[in-house]
Amino acid sequence: MPNNKKTRLILIIAFGALLIVAVYFILKTYSLSKALSIAKTDIASVQKNDKVIDFTRVFIEKVLNADREVDFNTRLQLENDVRNLKDDEILAGWQKFTESKTNTEAADNVKELLKILIMKAS
Repeated sequence: MPNNKKTRLILIIAFGALLIVAVYFILKTYSLSKALSIAKTDIASVQKNDKVIDFTRVFIEKVLNADREVDFNTRLQLENDVRNLKDDEILAGWQKFTESKTNTEAADNVKELLKILIMKAS
């Protein structure tokens, strides 16, 4: 009988230790899963910021620094790029700019678009 009690005690201790280890790994998995989710969100945010910055750079190079009228292919590229950002506020600012009727209106709208782009990139 004493051997049976000893075996039983060892099994209970081993089971308790396994239970503690299992709980530890479950909590660690949950913690890492949460950290991974946050990291994915951060990566998506950085990628979007990069796209906004790239669009802004191309817009400044091809439109604001242009010494002649912007050609169709450039306008098409910019239109596609702005739509690929999938941001309604930027798209609305872009459409307002492209629908400008006068130089003064275009200047005001480009300022507004640049403000939106800067806010979105930060």
